[in-house]
Amino acid sequence: MLILLPESASDLVCLKAAGKLTDEDCKGMMPRLQAVIAEHGSLRLYADLTEFDGWDWRAAWDDVAFGIKHWNDISKIALIGDAAWENLAAKITDKITSADVRKFAADQADEALDWIKTS
Repeated sequence: MLILLPESASDLVCLKAAGKLTDEDCKGMMPRLQAVIAEHGSLRLYADLTEFDGWDWRAAWDDVAFGIKHWNDISKIALIGDAAWENLAAKITDKITSADVRKFAADQADEALDWIKTS
């Protein structure tokens, strides 16, 4: 499940991923993300992955397809979680996109939110 967090405002979208994401989860959130991009020209993404258990294959594809389509429309990404793969994902994403990407440990969620809120 993808949960839109109340800290979301303007071009900042704050999400919490919980459990295993499905195709429906991803397709349900895409219009919100696209609307933010259409209105503001880009978005900043705060992604709490502390309760994330992976994707089904269609959800993974949706995520990749959205990332490719909006490669240059995301200005900052804060990833929050303690899984080792998240460090690698943050490093790769930072290298292949124009977004400023940072990884924060679960106990640094407030710091991540402060960072993502700065322009």
